[in-house]
Amino acid sequence: MAGLTGKAVRQRGGGWPLDKRPGFLIRRLHQIHVALFQRKCAAFDLTPLQYSLLTALARCGTADQTTLAAEVMLDRTTTTGALKRLQSRKFIERTVHSRDRRAQMCRLTKSGERLLRQIEASARAAHHETLEGLSKAEQKRFITMMQKVVAARAKEAETAANPD
Repeated sequence: MAGLTGKAVRQRGGGWPLDKRPGFLIRRLHQIHVALFQRKCAAFDLTPLQYSLLTALARCGTADQTTLAAEVMLDRTTTTGALKRLQSRKFIERTVHSRDRRAQMCRLTKSGERLLRQIEASARAAHHETLEGLSKAEQKRFITMMQKVVAARAKEAETAANPD
């Protein structure tokens, strides 16, 4: 497109504005939420992914890394890195699985349980603030619509997150 004027670019490829594209809006909303989460939860020095992993572990009790990766819909490599960081901060314990020496079993420590209780209000505030421009009814519909889209695309998203 080198050499095209702004008007020519708009005519050629600008027929679909960014603010009308689902992918652009989803990415932008994710950026906004991460920024809100980081601001609201700064005192805990935890990423949204780490928070999700701790939440998944609290629900599961004990789980292997592959199960946790599937639970938070991320590849195992990214999940393993996040779990190692949580382990280094003593929020989780990882041990070798008793029947499968290749598998790492994870569980929350008392410190991890305490952190999860402490961060909960701040994390919820970030989630609520993300949607604060919507009425309560709109928020509920929006969540339902996102769940529907995710469910409809879950299989292909799972394959993309775990290519092997």
